[in-house]
Amino acid sequence: MIGELGHFALALGCILALAQAFFPLVGAHRADARWMALASPLAGAQLIAIASAFGALLWAFAVNDTTISNVVLNSHSAKPLLYKFSGAWGNHEGSMVLWVLILALCGGAVAGFGRDLPSALQARVIGVLGLIAAGFLGFIIFTSNPFERVWPPPMDGQGLNPILQDPGLAFHPPMLYMGYVGYAVTFAFAVAALLEGRVDAAWGRWVRPWSLAAWSFLTLGIALGSWWAYYELGWGGYWFWDPVENASLLPWLIGAALLHSAIVVEKRESLKIWTVLLAILAFGMSLLGTFLVRSGVLNSVHAFANDPARGVFILALLMAYVAGALALFAWRAPRLGGTGIFAPISREGGLVLNNLLLCSIAAVVLVGTLWPMFADIMFGAKISVGAPFFNAATAPLAIPLVAAMAVGPMLAWKRADLAGALQRLWWVGALAVASAFLTLVIAGYHVWPALGFAAAAWLIGGAAADILDRIAAFRRPSQAWNRARGLPRAAWGGAIAHAGMGVTFAGLAGMGLATDALVALKPGEATRLAGYEWRLERIRDVQGPNWSSRRATVTVLDGGRVVTVLEPEKRFFPVGRMNTTEAAIHTNSLRDLYAVLGDERDGGGVLRLHHNPLAPWIWFGAVIMALGGGLSLSDRRIRVSAPSRKAAAAPA
Repeated sequence: MIGELGHFALALGCILALAQAFFPLVGAHRADARWMALASPLAGAQLIAIASAFGALLWAFAVNDTTISNVVLNSHSAKPLLYKFSGAWGNHEGSMVLWVLILALCGGAVAGFGRDLPSALQARVIGVLGLIAAGFLGFIIFTSNPFERVWPPPMDGQGLNPILQDPGLAFHPPMLYMGYVGYAVTFAFAVAALLEGRVDAAWGRWVRPWSLAAWSFLTLGIALGSWWAYYELGWGGYWFWDPVENASLLPWLIGAALLHSAIVVEKRESLKIWTVLLAILAFGMSLLGTFLVRSGVLNSVHAFANDPARGVFILALLMAYVAGALALFAWRAPRLGGTGIFAPISREGGLVLNNLLLCSIAAVVLVGTLWPMFADIMFGAKISVGAPFFNAATAPLAIPLVAAMAVGPMLAWKRADLAGALQRLWWVGALAVASAFLTLVIAGYHVWPALGFAAAAWLIGGAAADILDRIAAFRRPSQAWNRARGLPRAAWGGAIAHAGMGVTFAGLAGMGLATDALVALKPGEATRLAGYEWRLERIRDVQGPNWSSRRATVTVLDGGRVVTVLEPEKRFFPVGRMNTTEAAIHTNSLRDLYAVLGDERDGGGVLRLHHNPLAPWIWFGAVIMALGGGLSLSDRRIRVSAPSRKAAAAPA
């Protein structure tokens, strides 16, 4: 009965989404206040319906209802409760319900927090969100029903994929979807602006918090996925330029450009057309990621499904939404010309450079990700594009981007003195050069790690210089504390986010100095790596709640002193008959000692050992970036105090 109620709630949500799309959009077109007033109630009703469907799905997984096919394929009675819940969205059908739930939450948020919006603009935004929701709810109902029954019901389920039975993967999809779907709101604002034929400073202020929230959640989602790949897959790395990894990076890059471009619209009423285009492309990249994960066109360990029929449906939705928005953009964009004028050397000019470089990196990643598929279709050539291409193609673009990140905040609006800005950054440049030099002296001739540490010092120092300059710490030191207390949280948040990027660069540079070894040891034997002694003590059997494993005990010593005891495992899951590798990691926040157990032979085992300097900083930096975004979002002036909209000019 719960399954049927959940399915009914999805159908009701689809009907409400269609109504949410029709009445507000038509009402805004006809200037009918009664129809526009239906936008918020319909968005709230749709949210209740989708939340009810998602609650029914969670209940089915919690009680292990084996009459539902989705539960049978992705759950088991022996699973811990956390993984029963995560199993609800750890599959294609359930993840799509989570997708539309977050979309409904976004619509409810616009309805609840957008009371200061002009009624016509709010109605159009909510109407576009309803149109998007209707398409994806139709996709779920007709091709991906999560409540499909199976008869006769089996005694138990087949279990969730073992590599997904992990806390990191329990929270990774919701965070990622909050970012993906969050860009639906900025997309809706862009389409609403095109329908209205108007973009102004107020529009830029309204778009900015939504783009900031989406970017912050997407940052956390990508970081969680990277962290999971690092400790769960046992490969010793954090990023592999996998097609689905790239699919999440694309909206992050475009979204970062959108976030900075919206500032120019708000402050100077320039880059209007460009910002609207970025809002469309950011959501387009999110839909592209959804398509790649579910269509089976690209192979990935992250893929949810391999169903061409579903892929065609999602591709049709992508074309309808994005191509339709781009067609509207081509028709209406000429009316959105900017009014602000600025010199090339200015804060606006720095943000334009930031946008060009971010979008160029995104273009490189997009081409590298999709080219193998097109080469196969057009030429029948089986090729692969891996890390060497992406590293070589993105590095020349990333270097000037990093340089501009510290200089840009030091420039004045409209017209600036570049020499003066660089003069205020002299000590930051000296710190960056010293970091590179010390790396070369201490670690040897490692060019890329040296550049990485220089970039880290430049970004962190640049963020500090930005704050010191804002509070006039050197010009009026007696007033610095009071000025710091009065500095907007948005200014602190931007500097913290830039510093977080610097921390991540330090982690990447440290991983460039990592060392590893593949050794075969018998109990009692030892090897040396990175100045540590690694001794295999024993290998034994261990029984878990729904798995059995072979667990090695490795003692790591430094000068005879025990540093840590690592216990890497190879687990076997009887349900699903799969083996997984469980890496053992000891960290002190400055380095990771990392061990993986391989095959056993001659009474011993093969161990892959890693010493990864500063590896945790990669994810510390991502968290700091997201916290900076959250701090900026907490600034009421960003969320609420949008400038009043001027009356539209009368047509000639």
